[in-house]
Amino acid sequence: MATLAEILRSEFPQLDAELFQYVTDVIDSGQSDFESEDDLFDAVGAILQDVSGDSKDDEDIRDVCQRMYMTMRMENNHAPKQNQMLLQAPIQLNQISTQYDVDPQILNVLLMKKGQSSTVNVKKLEKAEAKLKAKQGKRTERDTQKLTGPLVMEEASASQAASKKENRIENSGKNKSYDIRIENFDVSFGERVLLTGTELHLAAGRRYGLVGRNGLGKTTLLKMLASRSLRVPSHISILHVEQEVAGDDTPALQSVLECDTLRESLLSEEKMLNSRISSGNGDGSESTRLSEIYSKLEEIEADKAPARASVILAGLGFKHTMQQQMTKEFSGGWRMRLALARALFARPDLLLLDEPTNMLDVKAIIWLEDYLQTWPSTILVVSHDRNFLNAVATDIVHLHSQRLEGYRGNFESFLKTKEERLKNQHREFEAQQQYREHIQVFIDRFRYNANRASQVQSKLKLLEKLPELKPLDKESEVVLRFPDGFEKFSPPILQLDEVDFWYSSDQSIFKKLSVSADLDSRVCMVGENGAGKSTMLKLLMGELSPVQGIRHAHRNLKIGYFSQHHVDQLDMNITAVELLAKRFPGKTEEEYRHQLGSYGISGELATRSVASLSGGQKSRVAFAQMTVLCPNFYILDEPTNHLDMETIEALGKALNKFRGGIILVSHDERFIRLVCQELWVCENGGVTRIDGGFDEYRNILQEQFRKEGFL
Repeated sequence: MATLAEILRSEFPQLDAELFQYVTDVIDSGQSDFESEDDLFDAVGAILQDVSGDSKDDEDIRDVCQRMYMTMRMENNHAPKQNQMLLQAPIQLNQISTQYDVDPQILNVLLMKKGQSSTVNVKKLEKAEAKLKAKQGKRTERDTQKLTGPLVMEEASASQAASKKENRIENSGKNKSYDIRIENFDVSFGERVLLTGTELHLAAGRRYGLVGRNGLGKTTLLKMLASRSLRVPSHISILHVEQEVAGDDTPALQSVLECDTLRESLLSEEKMLNSRISSGNGDGSESTRLSEIYSKLEEIEADKAPARASVILAGLGFKHTMQQQMTKEFSGGWRMRLALARALFARPDLLLLDEPTNMLDVKAIIWLEDYLQTWPSTILVVSHDRNFLNAVATDIVHLHSQRLEGYRGNFESFLKTKEERLKNQHREFEAQQQYREHIQVFIDRFRYNANRASQVQSKLKLLEKLPELKPLDKESEVVLRFPDGFEKFSPPILQLDEVDFWYSSDQSIFKKLSVSADLDSRVCMVGENGAGKSTMLKLLMGELSPVQGIRHAHRNLKIGYFSQHHVDQLDMNITAVELLAKRFPGKTEEEYRHQLGSYGISGELATRSVASLSGGQKSRVAFAQMTVLCPNFYILDEPTNHLDMETIEALGKALNKFRGGIILVSHDERFIRLVCQELWVCENGGVTRIDGGFDEYRNILQEQFRKEGFL
């Protein structure tokens, strides 16, 4: 392979000794800073262009720089370490003569002023050196910022290839299809590639569940679609339920009605025309226009809109009085429900939902499942709730290995089909491997047999033409472990006896509440939002004191508490390892890493800032933090929020193996069935035990919906 010097001599024979020395000095001194051939071109391209004149254009110079860059990389990889040198500071050319024995003629060329005769364009030379210096400065600033500066959040980006035919159809306005086909696209988050060269096909009117491990890019993909960074036909309306509704003086019901912009504009125009007629300022055309407006309002069934909006709000838990409340009076969780209600009322052509069940209680989830089964347009939903996907999805899109794969059917069908695909891939892989080995045995046996030379050559060519064997792409199993802090205690372990509690005397939360749990308890608490589930957990924890009644806890009881808000309260500006060291000082880094590794936060994840982790990964960090002291009783408030399905399954298995007591609040039906043996319903200022478990509770709720006319 040619050296740098040989490339320069062959490509630029007109390069005199002084300039040759200068160019090689620039390349040698900047080797550690050149990250691509573009950097090399910025440094010396202008000089080489000036020397070559018209014999080489800009593209030719770039090709030469690419060759030199590759050669430089090869030389660096093979050079002995003792011969490598890293410059710690920029070269000061005006001081070089006093420090080193440099040929004065070369130094004159390097320090040449304007007006002196030279084959180099001095302005281009100065510009090239300025670019290199600026790049070095930025790199130094970036490295310093990594150590001491504030956290800089990465941004997502998407790119895709589009054919001229697609662009022509889109620009002509003749595309009336509501199918979405996005082909050959990439999605990145900062420097991490999430999807590459993949495709997404969404048929109009079908409901797609987007599934995949935490941190692979499901939420990012929804954002790229919502922002149209990925090309969706312009006539297709998109709504992404992502942010809560801003609080103001608008009543909740009116906030939902305002989503129908056509209805609102027609009603506003009707009001304006009637006002003009009643004031006598009309010009006679108002009556004709009013007839058109009334006809249009009748066509879109505008009179039924308030009832439809009210049904949606009621299904999502907004009682009649709440529907008249101003949006600013609601908490963040209720405003998220309001955002979902607005999206359902607006009926976009493409509805994007990201973990919609996170903000809902079991009653609202059951209503939403039934409501979406008759949804007329396309849905793409990210959800970790298997029962929700089984009830809603007609198709599954699986995100893995930086690509998307489509499956017909709900989540259970997807699992069966995926397992069958894996078996087929395994059989195909083994068959290919055996065939290759068979050919290789023949080649090895007759390699030196002159009579079989032609056959060996033929087999070698056949082996080269065989497709490359790819190992099976099977996702690793998620394993979580909750350490036992088990020791036998004499009961009672944890109980509330005849407890009354209220935040203000005019609004009682609990009256005469009596519950108890022991180290064998596996209890799930359900109930509508606002019924007092989180308050009861805090009473059990001892964070709140009863107004009347008694809380009793065994003196040796150690409670591990997980709140959905714990994830948001983690220090985002430090790494997971630093987080544990700060909370539990005195251990080695290896011990902190081992603790995090037990919950899937291993390798580089443990040394990344908490802010850069996905929601599920943050939950795992919170689990690792919660279990450091080995509690013997866990109280868990919505532990499955943000977790992917594989992690939820692993969490359920880990809790089943844990030898201690558990009380949890959850809305995930499968998780409840997996872990809990007892169901408590929090309602009407007390707790009711459901003997028939979750099946009986679901039947009770569906009967309520039918009576109230929501189903």
